[in-house]
Amino acid sequence: MSLINNKISIRVILIVTFIAVNLLVIMGINSVLTYMNSGASRTSMLHLDKETVNTYLPNVKWESLENPGRIMEPNTLKTIEKHYLFSWVVKNKSLEDNRNEGIEDYYTQNARTNLYRTIGENSKKNLTIESTTLEHHPSLEFYSADGQLVVFTDRNVVEFQKIFQSEKLIATIQDTASYKVMMLLEDGFWRVRHIQKMKPSDFPIDTVVTAPVFKVSGKKIYKNDREFVMKGINYYPKNSAWDTFGTAFNKDTIGRDLDIIKSAKLNTIRIFVQYEDFGKADVKQEKLDKLKNLLDMAASRELAVIVTLFDFYSDYSIADWTLTHRHAEKIVSTFKDHKAIIAWDLKNEPNLDFEKRNQSNVLEWLEHLIPVIRQSDPNHLITIGWSNSAAAVQLKDKVDFVSYHFYNAIDDFEKEHGSLEKAVNKPVVIQEFGLPSDNGIWHWSGHSEKDQAVYHEKMQAQFKKNHLAFLSWTLYDFPSIPNQVAGKWPWVKSKQKSFGFLNSKGKKKPSFSHITYE
Repeated sequence: MSLINNKISIRVILIVTFIAVNLLVIMGINSVLTYMNSGASRTSMLHLDKETVNTYLPNVKWESLENPGRIMEPNTLKTIEKHYLFSWVVKNKSLEDNRNEGIEDYYTQNARTNLYRTIGENSKKNLTIESTTLEHHPSLEFYSADGQLVVFTDRNVVEFQKIFQSEKLIATIQDTASYKVMMLLEDGFWRVRHIQKMKPSDFPIDTVVTAPVFKVSGKKIYKNDREFVMKGINYYPKNSAWDTFGTAFNKDTIGRDLDIIKSAKLNTIRIFVQYEDFGKADVKQEKLDKLKNLLDMAASRELAVIVTLFDFYSDYSIADWTLTHRHAEKIVSTFKDHKAIIAWDLKNEPNLDFEKRNQSNVLEWLEHLIPVIRQSDPNHLITIGWSNSAAAVQLKDKVDFVSYHFYNAIDDFEKEHGSLEKAVNKPVVIQEFGLPSDNGIWHWSGHSEKDQAVYHEKMQAQFKKNHLAFLSWTLYDFPSIPNQVAGKWPWVKSKQKSFGFLNSKGKKKPSFSHITYE
């Protein structure tokens, strides 16, 4: 009897197991079908990290789509471009990590053989390569009648590489090359079948230059062909320090501030655009609208504006380059014809990142950003806001005028400034300077408002004597300072709060009498 019961039990277990396995299989198939029908992206199916919008956005311009056979469908072109760019992402990542992950998803069997070989050889030699491409200019050559094969020439691809051996940088290479590319449609995905490097060719860059308001000649800046000497100030509204374009943005408040600046006989302001606040690579229209409002208000008062880009940005990695390029491209192209702008300041005090981010990384990022700005906006000047005169000789031949910040002793100013002028042989602007009126509970030995006034009086005497351009720091004392600017310690914040010519209630301090020279 027990033997019969055991057989029945075993039979029941087998039947239940069989049913359960089949249910799981059916559920699995249903999940896959649901997933496929939901429009899931290829990147998530293949467990890639992110979409290109978050990782890789080189400038891609299709120069020709003419094809004697089948007409290229717009949606197909978008898919081909997307998968082609992903092939570069996967290749660059593989050369950086010496791993094969993802290659078979974007390269056919024949095409990936050479990649596997290169990765293997690099791994043996302990070589790694960080790389990116900045521009692509493809032209369609052939699109098969069955829609399964495409051939195009990608001209003048701008590539940048850093080669490391045993984690030590041994070479930095920038190259411009053209490629003949063949891609096949396999199981719904476009894969690179063949990519051949060709000889580089000259590629014209189309730029439209209007009559620029501001120009540089020799060591002078001109506005409408008359010499223009900047007499200006760095500007934040007092209740939104380091957050000009945030929720507190108010046209009436800014308008009143600009009236104060104009009535003080200043002619220039410097403002700041934060990378993340403006949306990184996907620039927010609402931020552009606010920036336009401020620029329009400045123009109506005949105030020139230096727009400082990439405030609070500090990555500089090659993988991030194309994202920062698209950010800058969107902003400067939007305002390339705005007559209030005198210059784009690429970055505030980038040399302060030299130690933590590596000096070469910072300088390479700046150097490759400059042509992006010039191509997107050939009508305005370019500068970089270095934190001191020693750093300001960097990239001096790439910018239109040199800017630096001076917070040293007044007695050192004339010699320091003169040395920089001789070294760069172009216009030089003291882009920041100032003294806090910070004596009080946190700084018993600090400076009084009278000390601050004396400081500005002496500095303005120097500026007048040498006919120098300047922008002081800053219009207001600030009631509060963000932690990301000065840290959380109150004795540090207290000093940063009190550089203004107006106190936090808007009342003029003694230094206001020396805000400029006649």
